[in-house]
Amino acid sequence: MSGQRAAPTRSIATFGAPRGGDEDALALVGLTVAYRVKGREREVLTDVSLRIRRGESYGLVGESGCGKSTVALAALRFLARNGRVKAGRIAIAGKDVLALDADGLRALRANTVSMVYQDPAGALNPSLTIARQLTEAFEAAGVSAGDALACAPDMLRRVRIADPARVMASYPHELSGGMQQRVVIAMALASNPALLILDEPTTGLDATVEAEVLALIAQLRAEFGMAVLFISHDLAVIRQMCDRIGVLYAGRLVEEGATRDVFARARHPYTVGLLRCLPAQGRSKAAGPLDTVPGELPAPGTIARGCVFAPRCRLADARCREDAPPPHRMEAPYGERMARCHYHESAFELPSAGPAEPTDMSAHAATTQSDRPVVLRAIDVSRTFGRGAQAVRALDGVSIELHAGETLGLVGESGSGKTTLAKLLLGLHAPDAGGRVELDGEPLPARVARRSAKQREALRLVFQNPDLSLNRALPVKRLIGRSLARTVAARENEPVGLNARLEALLDAVRVPTRYLAARARQLSGGLKQRVAIAQAFAGEPRIVICDEPTSALDVSVQAAILNLLARLQRERGVSYLFISHDLDVVRYLADRVMVLYAGQVVETGPADALFGGPCHPYTETLLAAQMSQASETNGARTSTAGCVFCARCPRRIGAVCDEQAPPFSSAGDGHLIRCHIPVDELRGLQEAAKSARANV
Repeated sequence: MSGQRAAPTRSIATFGAPRGGDEDALALVGLTVAYRVKGREREVLTDVSLRIRRGESYGLVGESGCGKSTVALAALRFLARNGRVKAGRIAIAGKDVLALDADGLRALRANTVSMVYQDPAGALNPSLTIARQLTEAFEAAGVSAGDALACAPDMLRRVRIADPARVMASYPHELSGGMQQRVVIAMALASNPALLILDEPTTGLDATVEAEVLALIAQLRAEFGMAVLFISHDLAVIRQMCDRIGVLYAGRLVEEGATRDVFARARHPYTVGLLRCLPAQGRSKAAGPLDTVPGELPAPGTIARGCVFAPRCRLADARCREDAPPPHRMEAPYGERMARCHYHESAFELPSAGPAEPTDMSAHAATTQSDRPVVLRAIDVSRTFGRGAQAVRALDGVSIELHAGETLGLVGESGSGKTTLAKLLLGLHAPDAGGRVELDGEPLPARVARRSAKQREALRLVFQNPDLSLNRALPVKRLIGRSLARTVAARENEPVGLNARLEALLDAVRVPTRYLAARARQLSGGLKQRVAIAQAFAGEPRIVICDEPTSALDVSVQAAILNLLARLQRERGVSYLFISHDLDVVRYLADRVMVLYAGQVVETGPADALFGGPCHPYTETLLAAQMSQASETNGARTSTAGCVFCARCPRRIGAVCDEQAPPFSSAGDGHLIRCHIPVDELRGLQEAAKSARANV
């Protein structure tokens, strides 16, 4: 914002006052956007019309590449240089955005509309303190430098940051992901915008921090009287946060209506497919693969004669392939609805697509955990960063066993030690003295540089952020081909060559072969993650550590990836250490679950037993996602001699929790809970709490 012309100075008293006016916060009419690629214009949005009323929350959903972020960028006139609005009208708070000159557009962005991006770290300048960046946001909205400095601490408090002075003096890298996201939201609210655009604001956040951020957004929306455009692939979040929902497919708005109406009875086959991709609560992989949306998105700029979704739709007939469906409008219990489908009245009765391929889970289920050998074991491993008074123990006496063909789910808030444990197993961190890691019963060198090629090949990692694992300058074919080449070379007698294996692997992770020549920087976030997963599996590892591998994926791709992971496990006997904040995903894929808090294991056991209860109070908190002020104490390391969770525990029973470390108690069938409260008492307390919530 430096160097921008200042708007007229505004009074501090105007910040936080709800805006008036009857006009829509955002109105798009017939919006068509195209990008010029290799001398040819390719439409990425076609005839999109929607409006967001004052104070309304509108959710925009669809697969990666459908055009969700392009809608937001077009509304702000932030399109890349090769992009342009071909047709349509954009109005924000009654102002014609396309008609504004440079000064008018600058004033609109500074005073009327704000945007929060998916990656808060990418939105913050790493070389400036939070104080400088936040005050700059106020100054761009017309507040004097002195008043901006006075406004900043109050704004941080309003986004539930308890220690504004410390945060303002910090640099972005010194804050957790949840804290960074709150700072970005505070900057976006500095101008008291009429419209707040949120582009995947909770991706990568753990369950408790996500719940806090969502509650914060809901509170601030009511407090500021602003409208919200909420872009997300997380349908559960959209259901919770939004009054109305729009579904984009291949740049076209195919369904729209009140959120309650759409979730209760979707009217477009694409929406029906997305909703069925979600792992049902309580469902595990033993119940069979998840439903998926068959096929793939058409390439940008594809000209469809009939319905753009027809190639993937099981209701499609000759009419659908010849005639593009008009926007059918109908009344519903909570307002008017729209669906672009010739058969919108019967779309909800669409039969399940089922898995992409038949599977037989009986063989996998017949082999119990005790029958499988232990392939990876960590014994009493700890990891300390820093020295003396600055020392922080990120892991504290953690022991795990991972069996062949098993998935061990690892859950806990950001900062609990999940990724540190993963890096320790991979040899990127060495454990403190006294702990060790074993592969097939043999000691594994602490540092990856000292491990043999076979040992390195046995363990692979899928990162949460694919940008950390993919060379942005290399094409997809080379990124995956390098790992595949080693495997093919080691199997010279096999008739299947490199290209055939490459195509099979890309098909398995649903990456169209047309992307073989594309470089990583040219791919959407979902495509990059699929390439990263393919890269990890190219070497045919025995153990794959998955660090939030589906957090950035839309639900259809997530379902395909989870099915892929389950199938590869059945076929190859691969084992997974699966780190995720999405508890429904963990429950679906994991055989056993381990819960970490502040570097210690507080609970471990079979997934069904742990999620079915009883459970540790911290696990109960994660499941309820109702922890207050989660980000303020998240990841804190204390020197208490008692329970590491006692300061936050809703079931604390007294001084014993502060003074004595609790032992592990057995809840049966290998389910261990580290708590002073007896297991039977925990079960009774938690069942009573569930009944109370059900009666609310």
